[in-house]
Amino acid sequence: MGNPGPQYEATRHNIGFRIVDRLAGRHALPDWVRQDMRLQTAGTIAGESVILIRPLTFMNRSGRALAALYRETEFTVEELLVCFDDIALPLGRLRIRPSGSAGGHNGMRSIIDHLGTEEFPRLRVGVFPESGAVNDAAEFVLRPFRRRERSAIDDAIEHAAAAIECILSEDLTTAMNRYNPEPL
Repeated sequence: MGNPGPQYEATRHNIGFRIVDRLAGRHALPDWVRQDMRLQTAGTIAGESVILIRPLTFMNRSGRALAALYRETEFTVEELLVCFDDIALPLGRLRIRPSGSAGGHNGMRSIIDHLGTEEFPRLRVGVFPESGAVNDAAEFVLRPFRRRERSAIDDAIEHAAAAIECILSEDLTTAMNRYNPEPL
């Protein structure tokens, strides 16, 4: 998930877009094409056919774009993986889960509302600042990463892409065991 437009590209809220961009680049997927309320590309990753999307709706309405894709392709919710930022996790930390609540994330709430279920996998990337202080969460996630945070977030994007490849080549449980633990 993320917000469309160049003014949001480097923000914390756009970590999901950066992950799918990285995956598309790693696997030389075709250029992004506009389809209804989303940009999408498709191809093969780890021997599996995939569709990557970037909703053209704002974050809080991401469910609309996903629901449109669902009507066109009728994927199962188990085949879905939503990638997004999480202010409750430390900077750069990954958390993969098979299901769960929105946890206060309005983009996830939109997806849950439009799909009618919480039972789909998700990959969260921590964006909580190293300083440990956030006054206004909505304003904070729309800011770019600080210079000293960029290396950690770039590493997290690489690990997130690898985790998705692991999900596709092995399974969700293996990816959870490999990428959820605290780094040593």
